[in-house]
Amino acid sequence: MSACRVRTPHKIRSLIKVTGLGAAVFSGYSLCRGDEKFYNNVFMPVVRMIPPETAHDLAVLAVKWKLFRPPTVDTERLRTELLGMTFTNPIGIAAGFDKHGEAVPGLHRIGFGFVEIGSVTPEPQPGNPRPRIFRLNEDKSIVNRYGFNSEGHDVVFERLRETQKHLESANRAVLGINLGKNKLSQNAVQDYVQGIRRFGALADYLVINVSSPNTPGLRTMQSKNTLQTLLTEVLRARDSLPESDRRPVLLKLAPDLSDEDLKEIVDVVQLKACAVDGLIVSNTTIDRPPSLKSANKGQLGGLSGPPLKQRSTLMIAKVYKLTGGKIPIIGVGGIFTGEDAFEKIEAGASAVQLYTSFIFHGPPVVNKIKLELDRLLEQNGYANVQEAVGKGVDRFIQ
Repeated sequence: MSACRVRTPHKIRSLIKVTGLGAAVFSGYSLCRGDEKFYNNVFMPVVRMIPPETAHDLAVLAVKWKLFRPPTVDTERLRTELLGMTFTNPIGIAAGFDKHGEAVPGLHRIGFGFVEIGSVTPEPQPGNPRPRIFRLNEDKSIVNRYGFNSEGHDVVFERLRETQKHLESANRAVLGINLGKNKLSQNAVQDYVQGIRRFGALADYLVINVSSPNTPGLRTMQSKNTLQTLLTEVLRARDSLPESDRRPVLLKLAPDLSDEDLKEIVDVVQLKACAVDGLIVSNTTIDRPPSLKSANKGQLGGLSGPPLKQRSTLMIAKVYKLTGGKIPIIGVGGIFTGEDAFEKIEAGASAVQLYTSFIFHGPPVVNKIKLELDRLLEQNGYANVQEAVGKGVDRFIQ
């Protein structure tokens, strides 16, 4: 035997195997039980070494396979009445995470009070070329330019129908389906009408998304005349469905609208023929605040995360004021803590959605935000979420 060759003693090899097995078991246990410190200090830093879209796809699979332990039961204080439905809590997952409706039961199991999938387009389309999602780690933000990559109405419809067959109604999350148009569509209005007709029987609410920055010409559909035509046709299609399939319709807005544009949109949605049931404020921004530090800040696409937080909260307050609080608002943008959620609720949101914080901190962030929000509601004397909606609106409008 060569003098340079050293054999690892049997006991050492055994110790290495046991240690490795122990580490794997501990990691699996920590993942399943939602250990926040383990996620933030060990697991998520490892995940950030994986290309963003690959990590996203793996996250959807993990949620689909229900690898996470259910969180604590929601308190009565978090129970929310919205859009004619009862939400166990006001924290939802925003469209963009589960684009194809693959992980709805798993997302509910993690603790979300409602789940919004999509955007879903009538025909399948690949979206924009990769790479199309970029982490801004220093800013805890994301830039994406997916471009409505979708498996199409038929595939998503069948998947959701099969999923719902095996769930009792008590175990179903409130489900929103976010509708988009095909990139090369010759009739964008009919794309949305088709979505309303297709998913009325499956969704709890439907979202008209004309605010993504990644489909050419899409945001121009927020202009007054085009929007009026779109909403008139969409709501006419909804009202033509059997009564059991008529779902609330919400409109999702961009955060980059001017005050004048925002007022015009509010004027439109207050018309009888265009009276949507709610607004989602807001989508991602094309703006790049000077505070951004990451090298990826110059990437084209929509920015989400903390740099969007104040902009979206201010927009919520403006919409709440313009509508007199008569149109429910779902607030989105930069929610990482219970205080972030509480601010948006006091600004005028009846419920809120997460995306970026879920990507950066994993499932434990959902329960953390709910616990913090519950504590803030109690400390401020609110018996429930509805009592807090809009109570601080003047604080956010300078």
